Amino acid sequence: MIKKLRCFFNFVINKKNNIMSGTLHGKEKSQEEIEKIIEQTKNSDQKIYPILKPGNWVGLKAGALSSTLIPSEDGAEVVIGYGMDTPDNFVFLTKKHLETMDAKQITQEAFENLANCDTGLEFVEALDNKAVGANGTDFSSETILSRTHMLKAHAMLDAEELLVSIPRRTCMTIISRQADEDTINKFAFLHNHTWEDDSFGNAPITNSFFIVKDGNIVGHIPL
Repeated sequence: MIKKLRCFFNFVINKKNNIMSGTLHGKEKSQEEIEKIIEQTKNSDQKIYPILKPGNWVGLKAGALSSTLIPSEDGAEVVIGYGMDTPDNFVFLTKKHLETMDAKQITQEAFENLANCDTGLEFVEALDNKAVGANGTDFSSETILSRTHMLKAHAMLDAEELLVSIPRRTCMTIISRQADEDTINKFAFLHNHTWEDDSFGNAPITNSFFIVKDGNIVGHIPL
């Protein structure tokens, strides 16, 4: 069991407006507004990206397209939604979009666009540079879905297996699974602090650690 941290350390995460969270938590749109937005995106040339959401995400009830990342007995613990930027909104794709778009094409394009994103992986000084992170950019947390970016993290940490924390959107921290006890404790403290702190308004994803090997998710540890 990971011991609780006995000391406090400073770690600053950039505070940035989260346009995806704003769309979800803002005022509910009327059916007429929703239809207008869907029509706006049917023939859009805007890029599609995968978006991580918890299994109780309200978008699922609204018919949002999704894939299950972590299954659970009653559905899913974590899902992957798909969305695109439009001039006025970030729009999650729904089943209506399948009238003009191919499902396989959507997922392929989304992950290709993610792989081409500059998510800004860098060493974390607060963890004595024994961790790497990507914080504050739109798809920081989604970086875990890209083998390209995870292989870079393997190389930066010279680690065969990784522990990845993505408690909320735009937040990701990674350490070696074989890291020393002090580093693991600090990593766990940071995860827990971020999970419980809603002051930045970043939508929650999951209170779990992911295990990554050879750039791919191979398991997760619920906390």
